[in-house]
Amino acid sequence: MSTATQPRSTAQQWLCVITLACAAFIFNTTEFIPVALLSDIGHSFAISATQVGLMLTIYAWVVALLSLPIMLLTKNIERRLLLIILFSVFILSHVLSYFAWNFSILVLSRIGIAVAHALFWSITASLVIRVAPQGKEFQALGLLSTGTAMAMVLGIPLGRVIGESYGWRNSFGLIAILATLVCLILAKTLPRLPSLNSGSFSSLKTLIRRPSLMLVFALTVIVISAQFTAYSYIEPFALKVAQLSSSQTTTWLLIYGGAGFLGSYLFGKFAPRFPKLMIPLFTLGLGLSMLLLLPLALHLFGFNALSLLWGISIIGFSLALQARTLNLAADATDVAMAIYSGLYNVGIGGGALLGSIITAQVGLYSIGWIGGLLATLGLLLSLYLVRRADFIRI
Repeated sequence: MSTATQPRSTAQQWLCVITLACAAFIFNTTEFIPVALLSDIGHSFAISATQVGLMLTIYAWVVALLSLPIMLLTKNIERRLLLIILFSVFILSHVLSYFAWNFSILVLSRIGIAVAHALFWSITASLVIRVAPQGKEFQALGLLSTGTAMAMVLGIPLGRVIGESYGWRNSFGLIAILATLVCLILAKTLPRLPSLNSGSFSSLKTLIRRPSLMLVFALTVIVISAQFTAYSYIEPFALKVAQLSSSQTTTWLLIYGGAGFLGSYLFGKFAPRFPKLMIPLFTLGLGLSMLLLLPLALHLFGFNALSLLWGISIIGFSLALQARTLNLAADATDVAMAIYSGLYNVGIGGGALLGSIITAQVGLYSIGWIGGLLATLGLLLSLYLVRRADFIRI
């Protein structure tokens, strides 16, 4: 790789990686922050938390539908310029969220954010590897995932605290300010990054012929659907079923998010040595977390311990699937990551919709059972996946 497309020094390379990780923090915070603000937003517009939850589905499905098409449409655009453009859309959409005068406008602003999100996650995993110091690519990818973990440990609980104290609009306003700062830093520190190995429409034919990659994509949809069947409604579950106070609910979210750091560490430490163990192990952790959600709901210590297992498992699972996607599609990383990001959001949207239906038709108490059953199906598929000869591409 030529130095013309890389930062000049190791320090500058790490600064680019860290800034991209901060961007990941912001993008994941804004996607999931409504989970912590469902009740407040619903009260503001005189609608139910379940109706507000559908905003998660709309957001996720916009990302799912646009990830691949928008990546292919922009595949020849220099990457630093592309990041600045998508950040501009992201920031302006948050400004609209802040001033949203009715729920429809809020949803519209979230669609704008989702468009930027779709493009960001289609190109960022491959970019962070490109700007990382030589030989430190896995550590850079792990740092990017730390941004995701921080969104859970700091972003969502902090958004809840700000929303409760100053109104949910200020949570979105703060995100706009932080995004502006990150955008300015990226514009200053990133080198010019011509599009490399982004792939094209013809890449789709090649990728489809890789059975293990197709199984990774299928597993993504199944397990992430399971995750968000339960997690999308964890705030009302904690308040109404587990009977936690508002502060206890925030503490639960902090434990869940903090566990993401541990999940990221465990993945970075053990994935190189046990590549076939990671996906089934983390899928098992997710399944157990959801199946035990109701049995442990009224036991505060057990419920908090469950959040630790759950947080470790979802970060570990997401990292393992992302790393496997990059390995199995090293010759068309942007296309593969666009598909992965899109399918991940199919799972988010499908899970949020399923959780909404279950909550309305059966009851909030049952979200863990349904999510756990889906995760069990994913566990069986993961065991088949890792036994395949083409699971690891040399």
